[in-house]
Amino acid sequence: MDIGFPNQPTNQQIVMGVLVFPREWWSQKRKELESRGQRPPPAAATSFMIPAIIEQPLYPKQKQVLDNIAEEKMKRATKCTDAGIKAGVRAAIIVAIATTIPTVIIAHQVPWAKANLNYAGQAFIISSSSAAAYFIVAEQTILECIHKASYAATIEREHAAARSEAA
Repeated sequence: MDIGFPNQPTNQQIVMGVLVFPREWWSQKRKELESRGQRPPPAAATSFMIPAIIEQPLYPKQKQVLDNIAEEKMKRATKCTDAGIKAGVRAAIIVAIATTIPTVIIAHQVPWAKANLNYAGQAFIISSSSAAAYFIVAEQTILECIHKASYAATIEREHAAARSEAA
């Protein structure tokens, strides 16, 4: 397969299908191309991986648009993370209160619990339920907020594109 270089590696450089000295081969090919006045192809053109948008050469207007989109995403992520933290703390407080009352009552009234649940066990029951509530509610809130915000941003961009085409 020709990837833009005139000479492929020789059989002495390939052992069991693996290029033995790729660094030397690349530097040799680069020197050959430079001696002929040619520039070697960019890494993205010779790579088997698909380049990301950021790796591709951008015109100033494209870069500005991508920067604006990235800035919007960062603002949305910050807003949604804050909302998730607030909802998670609220849920953790409610669950802590809701589990504290029955845990303490049961620990003092039920004979098995009285014998086996000391203060550390009671605290573990309450804190583990509060932590679980925090993480579950925070994650759900963040995902829901990001979904709504990204959908709204997509609709807004489509409307802006339609207005610019009409103008």
